[in-house]
Amino acid sequence: MKNILEKSIVQQLPDVKGKVIYFPDSVRKTEYFTICSAQDEGSRFLLLATTIRNAAFDAFEGETTGDGEILVKKAPLSAKNAAQLRKAFPWTAPVPVLRERCSFGCGDRLGCATSAHAELFKIYDAKPIFAQQSVRELTLTNRTFQSVVDDATFQVFQAGYEGGFGADGDHLKSFEHIKQALDAGVTMLTLDLSEQLKPEFASADEATVKAAYDALDDSLKARMEQSYTEVPELGLKFTDLERMRCALIYTQAMDFSAQVRTFLNENGGAETDLEISIDETTAPTVPEHHFFVASELKYRGVNFVSLAPRFIGEFQKGIDYIGDLAEFERQFAVHAKIAAWFKSYKLSIHSGSDKFSVFPIIGRLTEGRVHVKTAGTSWLEAANMIAQEEPALFRDMVKCAFESLADARKLYHVTADFDSIPAVDTIADADLVKLLDADNIPGRQLIHITYGAMLGGKYPELTARIRKALLKNHAAYAACINRHFTNHLEKLLIGKK
Repeated sequence: MKNILEKSIVQQLPDVKGKVIYFPDSVRKTEYFTICSAQDEGSRFLLLATTIRNAAFDAFEGETTGDGEILVKKAPLSAKNAAQLRKAFPWTAPVPVLRERCSFGCGDRLGCATSAHAELFKIYDAKPIFAQQSVRELTLTNRTFQSVVDDATFQVFQAGYEGGFGADGDHLKSFEHIKQALDAGVTMLTLDLSEQLKPEFASADEATVKAAYDALDDSLKARMEQSYTEVPELGLKFTDLERMRCALIYTQAMDFSAQVRTFLNENGGAETDLEISIDETTAPTVPEHHFFVASELKYRGVNFVSLAPRFIGEFQKGIDYIGDLAEFERQFAVHAKIAAWFKSYKLSIHSGSDKFSVFPIIGRLTEGRVHVKTAGTSWLEAANMIAQEEPALFRDMVKCAFESLADARKLYHVTADFDSIPAVDTIADADLVKLLDADNIPGRQLIHITYGAMLGGKYPELTARIRKALLKNHAAYAACINRHFTNHLEKLLIGKK
């Protein structure tokens, strides 16, 4: 295999002789062709070689050259070629993995971090979800669910990772977006119920709550009053007021969840892993509310695999947990106990990037039965690598970040003091990377939340420079990912295989 590829690269692509590299872990041979992932100075692509032209070889689009002995095709990373790759190598297609004991959402806003993620999951005993994006992220980066899945396919193939991975349509709220995700082949759907929840009743006075509750259907009220009194095994006791609050806050959201599950079952998503998200609220989810939501989903026959409550404290983007660790542990222990009591779903930790101080608590109290979701931390590691390898580019990224900060703050909840960041031109090259140190909250959040401006085409020249830097320095970027995600997995107490 190696000989035919080397002969192909050197002899059949003379215009890039000496500039093409291929990724050894990607080399595969079928009865029809030999194939690998490769790159030159301008792009990454698939390289196919065969001695006899055939339909399987021709199914990949791209430019074919040959000397009579060997035919070579340089196949771009296109949607058509992603589909052909999944057909030839089924392990490059996402599968449901959320039901596994421990799962980890990596998030790859760039579409080029997954190969480095995959190297870690060859070692650590957790199932990865490599393709994971929300509609907001897709909009900001000009991607689609299909392109995210396709990028994961190419990256998984590049790494030669055959362990199985999932694809998550993250924080979906509408049937339109759910259908788009299903059509792209996602195997997990995170249902964001923020538009159906009625959080105002969590803080409303008793008279307001009672008046609204009295207006509910009599049969619903009768079921509430019969079903939600106390759960001695969990130490839970519903007061009349708390029971009324639960019915008002969550009933519409629970009904919507049931509609979504039916929609999935009727539109090819019967095997899709469903996660329920109630974390996009201002108030933490109290234990009685957690129990109520899980019970009501079960009552409606909603087959869900994970649940994301809103935990106490701050899970802000790109930085460690903000809050009282002792109180977090006390409350998280109750949530873990409730999830274990039901035996049918696991807790999901949203905005899990870089929450190193609470990871050991989460890993220990769930005994590893948990889903942790990260997103922008891989983008921060890209910026970290660029700060080290191409400081001039990083300076321009920081300037762009400040120019777009006002718009980004409308989309993300952060509390950093961005005025404390010194003018980037006053920072020595060797010190630029300190803007992304773990304890530099303003620097990390500045770059974290402004990714849309840098990757979405608003600054096309800057976007192109970032892409070129990641291609050129792919090994350095992989090293940053490896170090950073190893820290995540180790702190979560995830063992090795």
